Amino acid sequence: MYNLLKGKKGIIFGALDENSIASKTAERVHEEGGKFVLTNAPVAMRMGQIKNLAEKTGSEIIPADATNMEDLENLVTKAMEILGGKLDFVLHSIGMSVNVRKNIPYTESNYVNTEKGWDVSALSFHKVCQVLYRNDAMNEWGSIVALTYMAAQRTFPDYNDMADNKAYLESVARSFGYFFGKDKKVRVNTISQSPTPTTAGQGVKGFSGFIAYADAMSPLGNASAQDCADYTVSLFSDLTRKVTMQNLYHDGGFSNTGVSNEVIQRFS
Repeated sequence: MYNLLKGKKGIIFGALDENSIASKTAERVHEEGGKFVLTNAPVAMRMGQIKNLAEKTGSEIIPADATNMEDLENLVTKAMEILGGKLDFVLHSIGMSVNVRKNIPYTESNYVNTEKGWDVSALSFHKVCQVLYRNDAMNEWGSIVALTYMAAQRTFPDYNDMADNKAYLESVARSFGYFFGKDKKVRVNTISQSPTPTTAGQGVKGFSGFIAYADAMSPLGNASAQDCADYTVSLFSDLTRKVTMQNLYHDGGFSNTGVSNEVIQRFS
């Protein structure tokens, strides 16, 4: 390892089980010398293995509903107390769609479900940024990263309203990134990751097809959760100090590939 994050501290949202990108990132941050607090919604914590991750990385857990401002205020305040000062990095790895879970087609969206999914998946990022900004909780040259997907730019029919959520999430990164950069010298970016077989991802209809198609289209193949953890560490490090307000594609080249020979052969 390279000690890229030695002396740095932060918060990691969304670690659920060993398949989650947030969990892989937590392990890599730990390996690179960073310290952090883990957080997830209480209901998610009952379903996952976050306690095992906390023990493995020597981290504390603070339950928080990322849609609740009081929970976020408590989380940020306690995290700074536990870690001994301001934060250097934050990972937002949160996504949920009630319409997807209930197999409701995009054209028949239940809007109560839509609002809930938007709040959890996208507006929560604005809320996290607002609490960090208002409390002056980030050190200069700190880094805030959220995970997104290419459905924010291209249509993937079965990705449903999560595509809208991701588009909003990316806009928040640009808009809040401006103010965080000007006022606090803090970076805000999103990583547009390959389709990844996480617990949340596999809830999307036809997800195995998503993965197979993307892998066949990408010159380097799909990026794994472990690959994404490595990339996130680079964005948390001082090596990317001037990278901000970007949606960074981490997809093996999928985003710039019109068609591949493998796909052409499949339909010839």
